Amino acid sequence: MFKSRLALAAAGAMVLVMAASETSLAQSSLSQSSNPEHGGRAAPGSSVDPNPVAGTRDTSASRVRGNRRAQVDARARAQAEAAAVDPATIKAEAETLFAATGTQCQITEAKLLGQTSDKTKIYEAACASGPGYIILASTPPQAMDCLVLASSAEQTRARDPNADVGTQCSLPANDNAMAVFTAFAKEAGLPCTVDQGSIIGAKPGGAVVYEIGCVGVDGAQINKGANGWEVADCLELASAGSTCRFTTPQEQAATVKALLAGSDAASCDVSQARYMGRNANGAFYEAACSGAEGVIARLNAENVVQQIYPCATAQQIGGGCKLTTTAPATAPNS
Repeated sequence: MFKSRLALAAAGAMVLVMAASETSLAQSSLSQSSNPEHGGRAAPGSSVDPNPVAGTRDTSASRVRGNRRAQVDARARAQAEAAAVDPATIKAEAETLFAATGTQCQITEAKLLGQTSDKTKIYEAACASGPGYIILASTPPQAMDCLVLASSAEQTRARDPNADVGTQCSLPANDNAMAVFTAFAKEAGLPCTVDQGSIIGAKPGGAVVYEIGCVGVDGAQINKGANGWEVADCLELASAGSTCRFTTPQEQAATVKALLAGSDAASCDVSQARYMGRNANGAFYEAACSGAEGVIARLNAENVVQQIYPCATAQQIGGGCKLTTTAPATAPNS
């Protein structure tokens, strides 16, 4: 990846060099067109002798012919370059490279970004669904996810605002991060309205991990594994000491409140909630109830409440309640 980033940065430098060369050539042409010594016309009010000696006239004429030949050659080169960057041709080349990488993408648009110093072409492609890609026509070809590149650039700039972050995706169709996060959340089975999303890392095998924020309820971290999407709710992650940037305690309390609907604890006005863990009997959640005794709820795999344990009598359930200050129940005096 480091080598690729160097190549991409080099490509960006080459594009700038090419642009500078074209600007210089244009300026030179403009200068020559108004310079009598290069066969051009003298500017109004010029002191150039309109009747130069024969030898000078011959030299100027030869320069005119040379300039005309150069212009013809330049037009020929421009036509050749235009043919080389024909959109259909570029799209076909990008599709061939994608096939070689094994990346799933139905290309809707592609453009040639430039070349590396060793003449390796670099393309950007937009896909019918999912993120777009930067494609390096190396051996073998490499495809780099636009969202991953943007996330890396964001982290790099956070450390150094002036850092070179290499080539980034620029096609308008690839400015689609929220659409991608929403689609991935749906594929992963998250039953919520997505309002935020971000790439937060990668699994040891390379699978990209996304954090998904949801409107009013608990969010999650998701990644696509070999057997489908893997989901870790933010409530579960909190129990392991991790945090989610896009989920609030209030949203987690609302989630547990919804889980308690239809149970003996349905009346609990959940002010705080935590995931305690799971065993063969199900998953366990603690809920602190405003103005009432807290509870521990056991849910099955379908998230349906199977049993409610009042905090006063739940000391043996995962160490008891932590969010409720209710004193443990005591045995009556004999």
